[in-house]
Amino acid sequence: MLALLALSAWGAIAAARRPLSTAGHVSWWLAVALTVATALWVLLLYVRVERVARVLGFLTVPLSIVWLYALAGTSDRGQAVAFFQLLAGAAFMGAVMDGLLLGHWYLTDRRLTRRPINRMTAALLVAVVLEAVAVLVSGFGATGTSRDLSPLFTAAGVASYVAIGMVLATGLIAVMIRATLKGERPSAVQAATGFFYLAVVTGFTAELAAKIRFLP
Repeated sequence: MLALLALSAWGAIAAARRPLSTAGHVSWWLAVALTVATALWVLLLYVRVERVARVLGFLTVPLSIVWLYALAGTSDRGQAVAFFQLLAGAAFMGAVMDGLLLGHWYLTDRRLTRRPINRMTAALLVAVVLEAVAVLVSGFGATGTSRDLSPLFTAAGVASYVAIGMVLATGLIAVMIRATLKGERPSAVQAATGFFYLAVVTGFTAELAAKIRFLP
């Protein structure tokens, strides 16, 4: 999944309407590097070279952060602000997806304690705060773009209001997950996983609306 997302981002950069800037070229190469590195560590896992795969997998984390910084340099809104927005969005969607996948892992390993999913729920709560701040930093004015995607989003503040609403909805879901996991029965984890499904929907909608401003 990570390799396909990186490959898709590489394709999006390559298909940019405007000529690529220096930051755009750097982003293009970093996307290639991340795609190859991710595919490689997954392949190494399949051939049981687990220690090398683990090291390479962890190295893709700083590589991804550098990539987001390079992508932020292509924005017209200032690299520092754009980098914070991209980083917050990555943490936000990452916490949602990791929580969902982790919830399914409990069906495989019945001996797994509640500690991992509790940590991921706490991470989601922190990510909700970061995402909310990122949306507020972007402002609530008209985007002036994205009419091809949806005429609705060109109205003043609509995209930002949709984004903040979905972020708050995701935060409410995270609180419900936290409360659900206080139950002692194994079904509590299954219920929490169901809530993570809802968080994927609200989280993705929030990110889509929040990143409308990045469209040319």
